[in-house]
Amino acid sequence: MVNAQHAHTEQHLTSSAMLQDIVIGLSDGLTVPFALAAGLSGAVQSSALVITAGLAEVVAGSIAMGLGGYLAGRTEIEHYASELAREHREVRDIPEAERAEVDELLADMGLSPATRAAAVRELTADPEQWVQFMMKYELGLEEPDPKQAPKSAATISLAYALGGLVPLSAYFFTSTPAEGLGWSAVITLLCLLVFGYLKSRMTGQPPVWGALKMATTGALAAAAAFLVARQFS
Repeated sequence: MVNAQHAHTEQHLTSSAMLQDIVIGLSDGLTVPFALAAGLSGAVQSSALVITAGLAEVVAGSIAMGLGGYLAGRTEIEHYASELAREHREVRDIPEAERAEVDELLADMGLSPATRAAAVRELTADPEQWVQFMMKYELGLEEPDPKQAPKSAATISLAYALGGLVPLSAYFFTSTPAEGLGWSAVITLLCLLVFGYLKSRMTGQPPVWGALKMATTGALAAAAAFLVARQFS
């Protein structure tokens, strides 16, 4: 008989960085081109024009989103390197102040004075271990993966492009922008509902509420763009 204590398996969300990048790319990719296509549908009478402008936006948007993801990743790396260098300087130049900070952090964890004293001696005996402890527990920083920036750029860019093609797909098979908008709204809102549901399930949020929130955001953006374009057309 298997002991219940050993049978327990913890389930945690893995690859959170990639999931976050996919969510960013898909959510914007489904919403922004949908709103643009809806706005154009209220102002022009050519499906070809909607498709051309929509594809141009998808290309430009995927590049911009990918570049934003890359720059965010590089900024995280540079920030970590800057803070790491500062901690090394402080450990070298003001060790007593840093030891006091270690003791304070251990006190916040609930350790007794005797245990803290032994732990401080152990942690500060190795400068590298000391610095890593301060980075993690004082600053709350984990060393970022140097390969994450290009990975984020590629993931966000691809997710945005795939998401952006969804609302435009209807215009390839309809004769007028109004007809294309109707089918685009059905397809895109269904995708937003499914995407919002799955995203909320994976992140531990209420899935039905997440699905409705995602679809409502897309619908409001498209409706606003359509009404503005119709008003000024």
